[in-house]
Amino acid sequence: MVQTPAKSLTLEAFLQLPETKPASEYIDGHIIQKLMPKGEHSTLQTDLASSVNAVTKPQKIARAYTELRCTFGGRSTVPDVSVFIWNRIPRKKDGGVANIFSIAPDWTIEILSPDQSQTKVTRNILHCLKYGTQLGWLIDPEERSILVYTPPNQVVLFDEPDDILPVPDFAVGLQLTVSTVFGWLLE
Repeated sequence: MVQTPAKSLTLEAFLQLPETKPASEYIDGHIIQKLMPKGEHSTLQTDLASSVNAVTKPQKIARAYTELRCTFGGRSTVPDVSVFIWNRIPRKKDGGVANIFSIAPDWTIEILSPDQSQTKVTRNILHCLKYGTQLGWLIDPEERSILVYTPPNQVVLFDEPDDILPVPDFAVGLQLTVSTVFGWLLE
């Protein structure tokens, strides 16, 4: 759902607005509210973030976040899962995790919801890659496929059950196949 005010709204003004549920994003001068996650989406999002964190968090290599607002390059988006290398996680003075992330994630993961525009989601992934993201995934539960995006705009489709999904170098210990990811929907 696009919610564009009558007059042009700046990114700074958008960031001052109250948060919405589901989250709204600021893209190219427009406010676009994300769709409410449903069962498949929520299952994949939760299990994927948990799997990434199980491998990368104990050694303080990286951390996965769900529905985290990332503001950079003139946009403010909320990827379904965003992964940050440990030393790039914005911190408060006391060392705690900051509330504002004004950088691109190192790995961005989007899960396509029914009736969601694949083009809009792809644009968000490409925007992340333009600003330093190492890898982007677009998971399509209906098609049981995963599009993997790498700079500079290479895309590879993974849809065979035994396909091993590429992960960023920092997550080398994480081994996922297409069947593992979509198998979470059967648990």
